[in-house]
Amino acid sequence: MSGLLRGVLRLRTAPVLRGSNFAQRASIASKPAKHAVGSVETVIGLGLFTLVILAPSGWILANLESYKKH
Repeated sequence: MSGLLRGVLRLRTAPVLRGSNFAQRASIASKPAKHAVGSVETVIGLGLFTLVILAPSGWILANLESYKKH
């Protein structure tokens, strides 16, 4: 059993120990965007991100007293 386990571990860790055979490249766009993002779309996007991040923490802070009771 331990020989089988060693064999499986050797097969799994061998690529990690050897490193990759190919060079990874970052995918950089060489062309400008197809459509320009407008100011309204930017404001809506930033507003939604702010709401998604701050709304749960605001809910917790608003109901902090009820959380302390439990």
